[in-house]
Amino acid sequence: MTRIPHYINGKRVDSSVRTGPVFDPATGAVTAEVGLASAAEVADVVQVARGARSSWRATSLARRSDVFFRLRHLLTERREELARIITAEHGKVLDDAAGEIARGMENVEFVAGLIHLLKGEHSEQVSRGIDVHQVKQPVGVVACITPFNFPAMVPLWMVSSAIACGNTVILKPSEKDPSAAVFIAELFSAAGLPDGVLNVVHGDKEAVDALIDDKEVAAVSFVGSTPIAEAIYQRASSNGKRVQALGGAKNHMVVMPDADLDAAADAAVSAAYGSAGERCMAVSVLVAVGDIADSLISKVTERLGALRIGAGTDPNSEMGPLISKEARDRVTSYVAGAAAEGASVVVDGREQVFDSDGFFIGVSLIDDVRPGMKVYDDEIFGPVLSVVRVGTYEDAVELTNANPYGNGVAIFTRDGKSAREFEFDIEVGMVGVNVPIPVPVGAYSFGGWKKSLFGDSHIYGPESIHFYTRSKVVTTRWPDASESQIDLGFPSNA
Repeated sequence: MTRIPHYINGKRVDSSVRTGPVFDPATGAVTAEVGLASAAEVADVVQVARGARSSWRATSLARRSDVFFRLRHLLTERREELARIITAEHGKVLDDAAGEIARGMENVEFVAGLIHLLKGEHSEQVSRGIDVHQVKQPVGVVACITPFNFPAMVPLWMVSSAIACGNTVILKPSEKDPSAAVFIAELFSAAGLPDGVLNVVHGDKEAVDALIDDKEVAAVSFVGSTPIAEAIYQRASSNGKRVQALGGAKNHMVVMPDADLDAAADAAVSAAYGSAGERCMAVSVLVAVGDIADSLISKVTERLGALRIGAGTDPNSEMGPLISKEARDRVTSYVAGAAAEGASVVVDGREQVFDSDGFFIGVSLIDDVRPGMKVYDDEIFGPVLSVVRVGTYEDAVELTNANPYGNGVAIFTRDGKSAREFEFDIEVGMVGVNVPIPVPVGAYSFGGWKKSLFGDSHIYGPESIHFYTRSKVVTTRWPDASESQIDLGFPSNA
């Protein structure tokens, strides 16, 4: 059985006693095992990162920038290989895997401009003979805890920003699909990153708790479910750490009566069922405004019959399996319970039969859904699209704003006035206008509101530079010896 190693101080390390299985979701077979680090092993890795901190912080910005230019080249050159690694352990189709790598590379490109991003400020003569300047300095050792659904993109978002700012990093990827993290760490090394600056340690809750409790870890970045995000935020912040913890989502797509319904149906199917719905930006609630619901549902249903579901390595597949049997069973339970709650199951993904022991399920479409039903209230994280019917634009806004999540939202309309009002009215962190998955480009930052984010900084882009640095303000004066005197009064600017 293949053992997936940690990556510590520039080397593959296989030292964990405990292990966990890694599956091929398309076959259901165990293909490898991954070492699960103990608290003691995590402590050792933290010391490695601590030891590399001083020299990396002292590395010139030009030298740091060069690492990211080289990394981008290597990612481009080996994108297909990395995509195959992702598909083998996550199950998503190869095109989707390549797409997540491309989105991760956007942040690599962004932080390659770190000489500009880390510029400070200077003010001269703020008082007579006194100048003030401000610099951005790294926070120290950073823990990045990343989810299974984007095993390359999210690490590239977090790790690239943290390292560019002069920090050293411990990356704890999901134990469900850990190989991509090791591959990326080795690419960083090949790009010239010194040993110990980026370390990958695999593990479960024991490893996570050890990271967020270690006094040497100054900042924690996390993406996962809302309950875990909230728990990590509370525990890490109580330990005095800087924390950004991104949680779950229940993304609504509002379709106005004037919208192009064919375009809206295409967008809804793409955004709801891509990557088997295992995206925090997936559309899971279709909000039909006015009298368009029947027509819109009909158009969506027509498209579902043509979807090709199969192994991610099959070029004909548009959607792969779920990550695990437990995930499939969870999705199945929501579809089974929807009718009992009073909803109408239009398309039942449980009925589709697959000639495989993999973790496949068909797509589901559920009508007449309302708040208070589990299928509406919970983040399902699978290929299930709920339809909520509302009478007016105001009803759609009220419905969306009342939801405890605030990650992403979209509106489909031909009317600029409605779109502008929606942007103003909606209480969600990322908004799309005729764009179903409004993930920002790398020059902006990613993050939601309400229970989709704990902490006050989004990840990647400009806000990540703020999160991974601390500002230091320096006030200077160079007086003549004759100007020195005792003055017990509070300093004033004059």
